[in-house]
Amino acid sequence: MTNRTDFTFPSSDGKTDLHGCAWEPSNGEPRAIVQIAHGVAEHIARYDHFAHFLVEHGFAVVGHDHLGHGKSLPEGSTPIYFADKNGWTCAVDDIALLQARIRRDAPHLPLFLMGHSMGSFLSRSFLIRYPRRLKGAILMGTGWQSEAMIQGGLIVAGAAAIKNGRRSTSKLVNDLAFGGYNKAFAPNRTNSDWLSADSANVDRYLADPMCGQDATVGLFQDMLHGIRFNQQSKNLQRMDPNMPVLFVSGEQDPVGGMGKGVLRTRDAFQKSGVKDVKCILYPGLRHEILNEQPQQEIVYRDILDWLQAHL
Repeated sequence: MTNRTDFTFPSSDGKTDLHGCAWEPSNGEPRAIVQIAHGVAEHIARYDHFAHFLVEHGFAVVGHDHLGHGKSLPEGSTPIYFADKNGWTCAVDDIALLQARIRRDAPHLPLFLMGHSMGSFLSRSFLIRYPRRLKGAILMGTGWQSEAMIQGGLIVAGAAAIKNGRRSTSKLVNDLAFGGYNKAFAPNRTNSDWLSADSANVDRYLADPMCGQDATVGLFQDMLHGIRFNQQSKNLQRMDPNMPVLFVSGEQDPVGGMGKGVLRTRDAFQKSGVKDVKCILYPGLRHEILNEQPQQEIVYRDILDWLQAHL
């Protein structure tokens, strides 16, 4: 049986109470804890099914809604927006603050970090800025961007920010960030077909009022700066070389360049000195591999096997 509790804790922005969820075994202490960092324009409660699976196998799961996402959105604030200044730093520091809360309550348990999509890029920044704090990391739906793409995106987003402000949304910016993802799956049923080959999962995402909002210009700028930070070799070398890392992604995930960006990231980790790196690419799967039926259970089992092997 699983006990799920909701809680709040103060963000590093100094003004926002972040919403979090914890899933724990109802009978006895867990063997380890998995902290989850979710993706853009979604929320932590979407990981409920996966969290229950891990709890059934002796793990506790904890995660929070990032700034501007889910229930971490005070009345009157801007959806899918981090902060007026240092937004990426705030979002990464919030992961560290939640981890400090976890450590306070369970200092003796192994702790793993799993990031999906934007959460994987935040997690990669965390691994650089906060090394030697984890038993291991799982990076799901991640990728690698060229410097030309990063620079071009910053120019377009910067112009939009000057015109309408960082809290605004821009069709041009969103098309640049996400519009190309769907092209590989034309003709398209929805604008989110790239998320999943499972149409029922896409429909659930679109029907969720806390999913699918357009990212703000400011968040897009923050993310591009974060991706650039993650890819610099001098930063990669700051990671703990002894911490194991698992990359998991759909082979048809456009965020990961249909696998090529995932492999590029894996190679960069290995080149920086990380000794234990594993990568699994799932044929036919797209971005949300935790929600793809019927292969979902295969992904669950692979992640569980890796966690158990690294306890």
